Amino acid sequence: MSEQTSEAFRRTLADRSRRIVDSDAFTMTVFCLIAANAVLLGVETYSGVVHQWHHALKATEYLFLGAFSAEILLRAAAHADRPKDFFRDPWNVFDLLVVGLACTPFARENATALRLLRLARVLRAARFLPQLRIVIVAVGKSLPGTLSFLLVGALLLYVYAMVGWVFFADDAPEHYGSLGRAALTLFLLMTLDGLGDAVRDGLEISRWTFVYFASFVLLGSFLLVNLLIGVVVNSLEEAREMEAEQDRPDTGPAAHPEESEEALLRARIIAARQALDAVEARLSAPRPTCGCGSAVS
Repeated sequence: MSEQTSEAFRRTLADRSRRIVDSDAFTMTVFCLIAANAVLLGVETYSGVVHQWHHALKATEYLFLGAFSAEILLRAAAHADRPKDFFRDPWNVFDLLVVGLACTPFARENATALRLLRLARVLRAARFLPQLRIVIVAVGKSLPGTLSFLLVGALLLYVYAMVGWVFFADDAPEHYGSLGRAALTLFLLMTLDGLGDAVRDGLEISRWTFVYFASFVLLGSFLLVNLLIGVVVNSLEEAREMEAEQDRPDTGPAAHPEESEEALLRARIIAARQALDAVEARLSAPRPTCGCGSAVS
């Protein structure tokens, strides 16, 4: 098979598979399979049903695995003309790992790993729910900011826990007797749970404990939480913009950067050839001469 024939076959296969994958019927079918798989996982938690319908449930599981494998193959065939684009989509990589690992001998022999992989299939439902997909992408994009938030929160807890241990260790050892107990007490106070009791107990020790608790609640429960909300909201906006860009139809040269660069290079070569032809034409054209027989300079 020649290279041109092979390229034409890949394009035809990709076009036909893409029409199937992008159809509403295919999307709805896969979503229903994921929902049915979730129901099957719930049914298997009842030992009586598993004991009575063991073989039927096992056969149904193999049917689901075969259906999901066929889905992955169709999605891969839709990228037959551009295989690298298949792996650029994180959802395709996630689906391939979830379905592929379930077929490995390790997963088949390890019941716990197999259950977790089957449970991960339920998460694939987010692929077909745009709003849920946006939230998941936003959570992933907010992780760097969340790590910074956790570091600031840990530093705040450490400082206030040390201060609490210094002032309250003797009077309230069950809450501030060590750094760990003080940090746990303050972490619970971040949720405002038991704040009233903590303030009343602190006022019996000193009036200045009100400043301690008030400043901690202000920084921990309000400032830090608002910062976290800001990080998540910002990531959510970025995820919505990314989703909107992916939903735009691929039209024009921006759809495939490689093709646009190649077209631009060809246009420049053609323009250079035309300019060179024009120069050659001017050089080869006969020059007019004056009456004395010499060429006009």
